Amino acid sequence: MDQLISQISILFPEFSRWFSAGFIVFARMLGFIRFAPIFNRKEIAGLVKLAFAFIMTIVLTPFLKPEMPPGNISPLLLIILNFAVGAIIGYIAQLLILAIEAGGDMINTQMGLSSAMVMDPTTNSQTSILSRIITLLGIIIFIEMGGFYWLINALVRSFEIFPVYAVSIPLERIINLDYLVTTTSNVLYVGLQIASPVLLATLGQDIILGVISKTAPQVNVFQLSFLFKPVFGAAIMIWILPMLVNVISEFFLSFSKIY
Repeated sequence: MDQLISQISILFPEFSRWFSAGFIVFARMLGFIRFAPIFNRKEIAGLVKLAFAFIMTIVLTPFLKPEMPPGNISPLLLIILNFAVGAIIGYIAQLLILAIEAGGDMINTQMGLSSAMVMDPTTNSQTSILSRIITLLGIIIFIEMGGFYWLINALVRSFEIFPVYAVSIPLERIINLDYLVTTTSNVLYVGLQIASPVLLATLGQDIILGVISKTAPQVNVFQLSFLFKPVFGAAIMIWILPMLVNVISEFFLSFSKIY
């Protein structure tokens, strides 16, 4: 195999340059796919992810016009650094989806459905039903709004900020700290914004049941809350669904530039 590669390098001088850079680009693609929304879904087969990373590597490498790899830098170090850069970009984008998931968790808890948990194959952890539904809704809206192209655009631009053979990660250029703080803080803020109609409605219901328990102690309010909360919460969810879509769309648009 080594002789074959050396012979190809002699016949095609550009091959050695592109082949070396291709490994580095492929490492960044793997880190990006591992953490970025849409790509990190375990519903997508691993072979499909590897094939996509390989195709993107073939497409991107010639446009980068890479030079010969420096001889004084370890290839393993370059692979690790590029994987880390791809993972950083993917994780920042994943924060947008985590904000939507947080809102679903709040609604699920307030409706008294915390015991109805399902296994999420994406995270290998237990998650609530409403959280999974709202997260999938958010992913669909993200794709429909062009989120796939935002992610690819951010990945391509990362090669301008952090070249293939760079050894020092310019965090101040890759990650805007103000932007990162705003994005992480919005996980709670947007979650409350999504869940606020259900939270307020169920809070009003709790107040009414509390008044009933004081005026008519013979009424078992505790059992009534288990009956009314899921039904009332589901009715509120159906009513606010169009507004919920608008809130999620505006949130994605406000953070469309993830680089």
